[in-house]
Amino acid sequence: MKLIIGIGGVTNGGKTTLTGRLIKNLPNCCVVHQDDFFKPQDQIELGEDGFKQWDGKNGFRCGKRNMITALDMDAMVNTVKGWMENPVKFARSHGVTVSPVSDGSDPEREIHILIIEGFLLYNYKPLLDVYSKCYYVTIPYEECKRRRSMRTYTVPDPPGLFDGHVWPMYLKHRLEMENCGLDIQYLDGMRTKDEIYNQVYEDIQNSLLNIL
Repeated sequence: MKLIIGIGGVTNGGKTTLTGRLIKNLPNCCVVHQDDFFKPQDQIELGEDGFKQWDGKNGFRCGKRNMITALDMDAMVNTVKGWMENPVKFARSHGVTVSPVSDGSDPEREIHILIIEGFLLYNYKPLLDVYSKCYYVTIPYEECKRRRSMRTYTVPDPPGLFDGHVWPMYLKHRLEMENCGLDIQYLDGMRTKDEIYNQVYEDIQNSLLNIL
């Protein structure tokens, strides 16, 4: 049995922290990080707002395939498909220990989980149908700006990037996402890390019990 879980949300909302805890505690769990598919900095286009378009040139809408210019989404989709085709092989190639199928058990009932984590997950049509569960972390503007200012990035934020590009693009993409028809469970990123983790972990466990 395969389960694909999306962990999306606003920048600095706690997606990666949540994902890290889940993969340690869920069985046969692998992860695909959207950030791993950013193109090199010199390939990121400069937008009309004067900033590098790390969050997409013009945004993107459901049904539009090639609107995310800063990310190699084809490579990301192919990675997800690789897991779907053979989760055991994928797990072992990524250093994940796979629980062996016990004697006499049905291999089809063996649980394999993939977490897809990133800031733009639920608008891109080739991925919309793969999710078993969708989560989305939100935090208010002021908290998001505060957390972002405390982070150190490989490519430092230029002055004005948050207000001039990051937050406006977040609002734009979230609105488009909400019109895509997915059943998304929103998570309050202002709650403690333990509270958020427990909420998601228990929800996933309940889903597994209902499926098995």
